Amino acid sequence: MTVSPWQGRDLGTRTVSCTARDAILYALAVGAPADRLDLVYEERLRVLPTFALTLAQWAPDALGALGAFDVTTAVHGSQRLVVKRPLEVDRDLAMSARVVHVWDKGTAAVFDVEVSSEYFTATWSIFAPGGGGFGGDRGPSAPRRPDRPPERGGSVATHSRQAALYRLLGDRHAMHIDPGAARAAGMSRPFLHGLCTLAACLLPLAGDLGVHPADLVELEARFAAPVFPGDRLVVHGWDDVPRGAAVRFEASADGDRPVLSGGQVRFAPTTPTQKETADA
Repeated sequence: MTVSPWQGRDLGTRTVSCTARDAILYALAVGAPADRLDLVYEERLRVLPTFALTLAQWAPDALGALGAFDVTTAVHGSQRLVVKRPLEVDRDLAMSARVVHVWDKGTAAVFDVEVSSEYFTATWSIFAPGGGGFGGDRGPSAPRRPDRPPERGGSVATHSRQAALYRLLGDRHAMHIDPGAARAAGMSRPFLHGLCTLAACLLPLAGDLGVHPADLVELEARFAAPVFPGDRLVVHGWDDVPRGAAVRFEASADGDRPVLSGGQVRFAPTTPTQKETADA
């Protein structure tokens, strides 16, 4: 097997500020209601772990800037997050990044960009048309949907301002706000960030499991299609019994267009004290 010259590339380090203000803005942007004080009020704040993905967005952007792929055609294929410890606000957070794999899909390549810190490890998989055919390994296949009816579910109402709000957290790619840029990317209009869709779907899953969304431990999902602001998302989940408070999940827009597939999420059990705080 041939290995891409990009595999193993060091993308450097970065230190960013992790503020309570931005953590609250993030919670609101992904759909937390204003009366969910444990997510939107600094006096009771528990930070959603997926907020880390906005802090680490610089890494896949840095790889694109180096010329590894065409940034106008590459898309976010999937995301993985492993939480090591809860994020702490109003402090600096140091991260390092590298390209851990480049998979050869024939007509395209998939770049796995890993960002590590003392709080989390996050991996972006970037699908890059035209980058394959170098003779490398194809990589892992997509997870299969469980062969039984879902035990979990819920719905998420996105809103017309959501993409405009979420982009203030760092992902300012023009296709999420500018109709012309969206059309150039093959979309009929600006669309919601995949990471916003993913985080929004975790809130009803955590509620259905009776756990706190800030107790997320592991997360992985593939982005099957774009979500447009205003779409209603339907989430289906299957209990992953051997792993405790864990679910395999997928989501569709307006009930019939798959937008997330191969989802897997696990939460730490919620303590009675944490549950009382969440219910307050």
